[in-house]
Amino acid sequence: MDVLVTPTPKLSGEIQALSSKNYTTRYLLVAALAEGTSTIYYPAHSEDSDAMRRCIRDLGAVVEEDEEKIVITGFGGAPKDVKELNVGNAGAVLRFLMSIAALSPEVTFINVYPDSLGKRPHDDLIDALQQMGVEVEHREGKLPITIRGGQAKGGKIKVSGSVSSQFLSSLLFLTPLLAEDSEIEVLHDLKSKVVVGQTLEVLEQAGIVIHASEDLMHYRIPGGQTYKAQSYTVQGDYPGSAAVLAAAAVTESDVTIHRLEEKSKQGERAIVDVLRMMEVPLTHDNGVVNVKGNGKLKALEFDGDAATDAVLAMVAAAVFAEGTSRFYNVENLRYKECDRITDYLAELRKAGARVEERQSEIIVHGRPEGVEGGVDIDAHYDHRVIMALTVVGLRAKAPIRIHDAHHVAKSYPIYFDHLKALGANVEWIEA
Repeated sequence: MDVLVTPTPKLSGEIQALSSKNYTTRYLLVAALAEGTSTIYYPAHSEDSDAMRRCIRDLGAVVEEDEEKIVITGFGGAPKDVKELNVGNAGAVLRFLMSIAALSPEVTFINVYPDSLGKRPHDDLIDALQQMGVEVEHREGKLPITIRGGQAKGGKIKVSGSVSSQFLSSLLFLTPLLAEDSEIEVLHDLKSKVVVGQTLEVLEQAGIVIHASEDLMHYRIPGGQTYKAQSYTVQGDYPGSAAVLAAAAVTESDVTIHRLEEKSKQGERAIVDVLRMMEVPLTHDNGVVNVKGNGKLKALEFDGDAATDAVLAMVAAAVFAEGTSRFYNVENLRYKECDRITDYLAELRKAGARVEERQSEIIVHGRPEGVEGGVDIDAHYDHRVIMALTVVGLRAKAPIRIHDAHHVAKSYPIYFDHLKALGANVEWIEA
């Protein structure tokens, strides 16, 4: 399905932030790894979290759900012997479960999105698992991937953090369950340290002890631990809300979003600070963000590493700012559902934006007068690209059509419903 975005000068209204995808997937996993029954309140509903639900069920967890909560009876450290797992297009779910599959005799992760997740590399995690005695069959680090486990050993493990922090998080979920103590050393750089902080927060809530160095590059993990069954409450999602906040910033608006904690450990919370730096009128009190946009924005420079999943929305806002903006330290955007630098900027140029790329930078020469629009745009099967391009379409001079916009469901299935509720002129069109 495609979406037609027609220029919309004004937005107003109130919405509840979606629940966090990152926290939901992590809570689902630690609940499955617990012996006993856990409850997760206000879980996210998206393709990613649904993929985790499906996979932990396949691995032996009992999952019961109503409108408010999920109740999970876990399989502990002994997942059911399954031959195949389908993670859909969910990279984090794949990477987290590659380590958990090391507790099973043999699991093959199948490749159902060859043009998206199927292109993403997982060599760094494969190398770490092989250090632990796990046999991995793969295609140059890509799907399909077969894990032959059952004999995983702790000890000294080295993993690169330069492509993704998800490889480290994956090992942190597995190592407490092993008989031996483990030490993990992160090599090179560690991308998205804030997201590792979320993993450590969830593990601590699940009763797991991990000794992390202050710079998050070294870890000591006692072996023989068990995950405790707990109750968890999922907080509101900043990455998805970033696009809605950006849309409010570039239009005449009075938009309120509830359930966005001021002290959240989500790095994408920085969207609020970035919009403030761009001189967007807003308030953030008691978990409520209110934007009274006037369509006027100032350019800025921003280190995007700690707020990876909000950078595309920030760039969309900067398209209409006065001056030149620079988003740096963002190379890991290249290793997502698509190359979120080259592919995204190519589509922005079609719409009339003036943008440049470096290996790890996005440079935006703002056009406060707006962009032309009037074009068809390729979303590259990427939910973040879809959301950000929609923001640009709201302020274009002519409608833009975004192809394959249904892939927004990966993280925010009701994104367009929320925008419509705020007055945006967006409509679904058969491809």
